[in-house]
Amino acid sequence: MLVHSRVARTAIALASLAGLAACAQEATGTAAPVTVAAPTVAQATPSSTAESGTPPEVIDAPATPLAEPRVAKTQGRVQIYSGPSAVSVSPAPDAGRGSTVIQLNETASADIGTYVADGQGRTLYRFDKDTAKPSKSNCNGDCATAWPPLLVRSPGQIYPSGINPKLVGYVERADGTCQVTIDGWPVYLFAKDTEPGDTKGQGVDGTWFAISPTGARTQSLPEVVGTPTTAAAR
Repeated sequence: MLVHSRVARTAIALASLAGLAACAQEATGTAAPVTVAAPTVAQATPSSTAESGTPPEVIDAPATPLAEPRVAKTQGRVQIYSGPSAVSVSPAPDAGRGSTVIQLNETASADIGTYVADGQGRTLYRFDKDTAKPSKSNCNGDCATAWPPLLVRSPGQIYPSGINPKLVGYVERADGTCQVTIDGWPVYLFAKDTEPGDTKGQGVDGTWFAISPTGARTQSLPEVVGTPTTAAAR
């Protein structure tokens, strides 16, 4: 009876260890790249002429495949591609473990300079209290509620547009999830950004800034200077 009890406890311990496996080992297999069917072009056959009075015969020309981004880097079971996906990537909100497909877009702003947004147009931020070398997130608990980390689920794909794919990767968080990084900096969303293009997190506490395509801080928002009032005539 004692032997059976020890065996049961050992099995439970092994199952617990498996549940704490690295974020890149969550699932088996390799995710298939996002693809889109190429359009076909209708062409007239040379044998049909206007002089014959017969309408030209229309046939489908062979489809020309669209150029697809190549895998530029692999980290664990996450593939980082050389450019944007061939189709629009706007995944549904994840259930706490991340999305299997992530799009990163270089985005221009007259106020803060060029920054990175996700596939839904949401601004991505970096936290000065994190570290890039080595990559480590120091935003957990209530902090991660206000600043949700951008998570990728394994096996997954990241498609950077306007960002060097060699700078893109992920870091394992304290809870075992995979957080996307740019030049080693973990990237986050801001809960108060409700519309694509919002940058309400810019400069918060002097430590949160939209991340640039190279992983650097973007510039602070311009100060709003009130127009001086004109003194009333005496």
